[in-house]
Amino acid sequence: MNIMSEFPLLRDLIIILAVTIPITFIFHKVRLPAIIGYLITGIVIGPYGIRLIFELDMVRTLAEIGVVLLLFTVGLEFSLTRMARNMKIIVGSGGIQIILTIAGVLIIAYVSGYPLQQSLFFGFLVSLSSTAIVLKMYTDRGEIDSPHGKFSIGILLFQDLCVVPMILLIPVLAGAGAASLKIITLTLLKAVIAVAVIFFASRLLVPKLLHHVVRLKSRESLILFVILLCLGTAWLTHYFGLSLAMGAFIAGLIISESDYSSQVVVETLPFRDFFSSIFFISIGMLLKLYYLSDHFIYLLSLTIGIILLKIVFTFVSVILFQKSFRIAFISALRLAQIGEFSFLIAENGFHLQLIGSDDFQTLLISAIMSMMVTPFLILLSYGLSLRLQHLLSISEKAWEEGEGKRLDNHVIIAGYGLNGRNLTQVLKETRISYIVIEINTERINAGKAAGVPVMYGDITSKEILHKAGIERAKIIVFAISDPLSIRRGIHIARQMNPHIHIIARTLYASEVDELLNLGANQVIPMDFETSVEIFSRVLKEYHIPGNMINQYVDVVRMDGYSMLRGLSLSHEKLRDLYEYLLKTTTESYLVLEDSSANKKSLKELDLRNKTGAVIIAIVRNGEVKVNPDPDLKIEAENILIIIGSHAQLDRALNFLSTKKL
Repeated sequence: MNIMSEFPLLRDLIIILAVTIPITFIFHKVRLPAIIGYLITGIVIGPYGIRLIFELDMVRTLAEIGVVLLLFTVGLEFSLTRMARNMKIIVGSGGIQIILTIAGVLIIAYVSGYPLQQSLFFGFLVSLSSTAIVLKMYTDRGEIDSPHGKFSIGILLFQDLCVVPMILLIPVLAGAGAASLKIITLTLLKAVIAVAVIFFASRLLVPKLLHHVVRLKSRESLILFVILLCLGTAWLTHYFGLSLAMGAFIAGLIISESDYSSQVVVETLPFRDFFSSIFFISIGMLLKLYYLSDHFIYLLSLTIGIILLKIVFTFVSVILFQKSFRIAFISALRLAQIGEFSFLIAENGFHLQLIGSDDFQTLLISAIMSMMVTPFLILLSYGLSLRLQHLLSISEKAWEEGEGKRLDNHVIIAGYGLNGRNLTQVLKETRISYIVIEINTERINAGKAAGVPVMYGDITSKEILHKAGIERAKIIVFAISDPLSIRRGIHIARQMNPHIHIIARTLYASEVDELLNLGANQVIPMDFETSVEIFSRVLKEYHIPGNMINQYVDVVRMDGYSMLRGLSLSHEKLRDLYEYLLKTTTESYLVLEDSSANKKSLKELDLRNKTGAVIIAIVRNGEVKVNPDPDLKIEAENILIIIGSHAQLDRALNFLSTKKL
C-alpha cells in the first residue's frame, strides 16, 4: 500500500516543507519577511494554483493550531506591567487609530450599499495591521527603540488586544441583523469574566504551579506544562462558547506575569513558527487566482485605497501625541497593511455567513497584496518622510526659541534618555554648558523639571540644529536609539560645522565604519562597550593594575573596536600595545578603615621589603605628598601611588587588601 495515500497529511506536510524551505531561503536572502513567502507558497501549491494540495481540511486543522500558538505568544509578549507604563501610547494612539479606521470604513461601505453589520465587520478587518511583518522588520533594522518604533509597536499591541473583543462580536454581527441586548450583554459578561480569571490566575495560581515545574529542572516537563496550559485554556474557552484563539491569548497573558515568561517564549517559538507558517500557507491556498485575474484593476485600486486610508488615520492618531511630521508619517506608512489576524476574523465571518465568497476573496486578496507592499513601504518611509517634510516646508519649532543662541563652545546632546540624563548630570557638575534636543514631550517635561536646558525638535532638522547653536558648539553627542536619525544627524552636523567633534552611540559594531565615514569622530557600539566592561572587571579581580587595564581598553577602542570585531591590528598598533604594557608600572590604592595599612607609618608598613613595590606619593585631602617621609602615618581615605613591576604591584595590592586583625 502506498504510504502517501494512507497518510495524506504526511504527504501534504512533505510538500509544504519542500516548497516552503527554498522560498523562505530566497526571501531571507533578499531581506523580505518570510510571511510573504508563506502566502506565495500557499497560492502556488494550493487548489487554485498548481494543485499539489487540494484537500484543505487537514491543513486547516494544523492552521488552527498555528493561530492558537500565535495568539499564545502574543499574550506572552503582553506584560500587564509594561502595558501600564506605555498606556498613553497604546490606548491613546492605538485607540484613536482603531476608532477612526473602523468608522471610516464603516461609512464608506455603508454608503456603498452594504448592511450596517457587514460594514462594521469590514471596519474590523481593515483596522488591523500586521504585527508579525512590522515587528520583524523593526527588529532586523534595529529600530525597536526609535520614536516611530515605539508608536508603531504601541498601536500594534492595542490592535492585537482588540482582536479578542472583535472575535467575540462576530457571532453578534452575524445574528440575522438583530443583535439583542441580551446577547451583547452576555458576550461582554464573558469577556469580563475572562479578564477576572486572567487577573486571578496571573497573580495566584499559575506562577506557583510553574515554579514547581521549573524546580524539577526538566525541560520536557516545562514544555508539556506550557502546551497543556495553552491548549487546555483554549479548549475551555471554546467549551464555554468563546474562541480557541481567545483562550490561547488568556494563557499567554497568565504566563507573561511570571518570572519564567522569557524561557517559555524560547521553548514555544519553534512550535509557533512551524504551525503559524502553515496558517499563512493555508491562507494563501484560499486565494483564487482566476478571481484575481478577472478583477485585477478593481482589487489593485481597492488595495491602494485601503493603504491610503490607513496612512491618513494612523498619521492622525500619532500626530496627536507626537508633534513630529516625520515620526507620524513613518509610523503611518509602516502600519498601512491589513494584518494576519484579519485573516482569522475574515474566516470566522465567512463560516458564519456574515460575508459571501466574493467579498471574502476581495478582502483576502487585498490583505495579501497590502502585506506584499509593506517591506517596500518600510524601506521608503524614512526618505519619503524627509522629502515631504521639506516639500511642504514643515519645520520643527523649538520648545524655547533661540535657546542655543546664548551658548558658545557648548555640548549639544541629542536625546534625553538614560545616556543623555547621565551626561547632563556630569556636564552640570563640571560646569560645562550644554543643551538637549529631544522629541519626546514626556522627557522634555522631565528635563525642564530638573532644570535642564532642553528644546523640542528633530535632530535631523537643520533649523533645530541652528537654534541649538551648532555653528558655535564644540561637541555633539547622539544619545538616541534611532539608527536612521543618527546617520542623517551626523551628516547634517558635519555639514553645518566641519570642526565639531561628533560622538555617536550605536547598538551594533557593524555600523561603526558607516558612521565614521559619515563624519563621526567617535562611535561607541553598545555591545562592545559591554564586553570592554566585562573584561575590565575580570582583569581587576586578578589585581591587574588599573592603568594596564586602561591601556588594554585604549587599544581595543583603536580603529573602531577592530580587535573585538575580528579585524587584524597593524604591526604599529601591536608595537604600541607592547610599549603600553612595558610602561604600566604604577598603581593607585585607596586606604579603607579596615586596611592593614591604616594608622601605620611607611616605615612600619615596610611595603618594599615585603612586596618589592614602593610608595612614591600619597594623596591626602586633595594634596599630593610626593616622596613622603618614612614616618608619615597613613590614614583612611588616603590614596597610595605605588610603583613596581607587574608582579610586585600584584603582591602589593594583595598585601594592602589584607584586613587589619
